Amino acid sequence: MDISLILAIGFSIFVIITVAKTARIVPQREQFVIERLGKYSRTLDAGFHILIPFLDKVAYKHSMKEIAVDVSQQTCITRDNIQVDIDGIIYLQVVDARAASYGITDYYFATTQLAQTTLRSEIGKIELDKTFEERDVINARVVETVDKAAEPWGIKVLRYEVKDIMPPASVTDALEKQMRAERERRAVVAKSEGERQAQINVSEGAKQEMINLSEGQKLKQINEAEGKASEIRLIAEATAHGLRTIAAAINEEGGLDAVNLRVAEQYVKEFGQLAKTNNTLIIPSNLGDVGGMVATVMKSMETARDAKTA
Repeated sequence: MDISLILAIGFSIFVIITVAKTARIVPQREQFVIERLGKYSRTLDAGFHILIPFLDKVAYKHSMKEIAVDVSQQTCITRDNIQVDIDGIIYLQVVDARAASYGITDYYFATTQLAQTTLRSEIGKIELDKTFEERDVINARVVETVDKAAEPWGIKVLRYEVKDIMPPASVTDALEKQMRAERERRAVVAKSEGERQAQINVSEGAKQEMINLSEGQKLKQINEAEGKASEIRLIAEATAHGLRTIAAAINEEGGLDAVNLRVAEQYVKEFGQLAKTNNTLIIPSNLGDVGGMVATVMKSMETARDAKTA
């Protein structure tokens, strides 16, 4: 092979390597840490960059996106000495590429281990029943502790979520029995409250019914009394009017003769009714002297009229 061809090929390879080491394109939401002769030089953001070949090199590459990291399941002991298995997930983000490169060897491992130890500490402060109720509090405390510890590493802890809390089978059975008993108790209380309210409603209805009946009876008696009073008043007024009319008729010409005739008729009529209504027949001693009896009645009427005139 010709020496010139070999040199040309070698030079081409050298150029390609030089260009490859010189030109760098950093993708969006990533940062490259550059070292020059083994020492930190600068951090490259997204875009096109030129490096000094054989002097500068890309030592670390970091994604600035949010990262979800699984926290392995671990056994924790609650305040009331119950063992529970808990796992979770932690969300991280690199905010300082230089600190993440030189502050710690493996920030994934470090943050997950710190999250586990913090979680064990927080679970040990509360009882088993509270672990299910205070998930938000536990999550917030883990985030606060891990974020503070990871700050020198250039890592921001965004949030932590407890995925599963698994107590022992015996504890689970006891909790189920407790919840079942609580539900039954609530059902009994709800039923008794319903029955009590129903009895109250029935008694209130009966009370209102009695009140309505008494009010109705009262109004009925008042109306009957008022009706009777009106009837008596109307009868009295009619009687008085009739008497005044009779008195006026007597004072007219021929009035006394008409009264004599009417009294005689009534006397005969009433006497005739005695035999129909009673087995005993009462016969006046002066049965034949009808005119005398009528004269006596008329004399009484004249005396009363004269007394009224006087």
